[in-house]
Amino acid sequence: MFKNKGFTIIEVSILLVIFLIVALLLIPLSLDDTRQARNLSKWKNIQQEFDNILQSAKVIKANENLDFNTALDKVISSNVKSDLKKYNIHFLNKSGEKDFQFDNYKLTHANAVVAIRFHEQPDENGSLGQIMYDLNGKLRPNTWGKDVFGFNIYEHRLEPFGLNKTFNEQKTDCSKRGTGLFCSSYYLNGGDFDLQQ
Repeated sequence: MFKNKGFTIIEVSILLVIFLIVALLLIPLSLDDTRQARNLSKWKNIQQEFDNILQSAKVIKANENLDFNTALDKVISSNVKSDLKKYNIHFLNKSGEKDFQFDNYKLTHANAVVAIRFHEQPDENGSLGQIMYDLNGKLRPNTWGKDVFGFNIYEHRLEPFGLNKTFNEQKTDCSKRGTGLFCSSYYLNGGDFDLQQ
């Protein structure tokens, strides 16, 4: 007859080490997914706030006889707590595109980072400028498409970056191969953030 033999301490220790290694590998992915899901939810909610900012700018423009750029800058500045001396934005694919760098980063009362820049003349699409918005402020990752999103500024609307692109173009840009700029529209169109993993 065979005697029923239990696990030895060495076998139990090996199993524990294996479970700990697997857990340590999975926890960061789970936390990153949770953080990204929270950022996407914030990004979807922030659309209404920026619609209100646009409406306020129109009222200020009419009441104070200002040009639209000055009125919009005035509304955004009213939500600013302080200027930021040091702040850098990264792209998903780590490229060094200069077209989407901003100056004069500001920390809002909600601890987000915002920057606005106007073109000297409206561009070929009629855009007056651009706004970048980092949902979680100075906290990392400070990366387009993860916590940084942007709008093109038009006098009668704010349009998320990439809205004029096809869903597939948005999807490609919102991956490790892309810049992350078009994630601004991709996520609002129901895109899946798992592509970045």
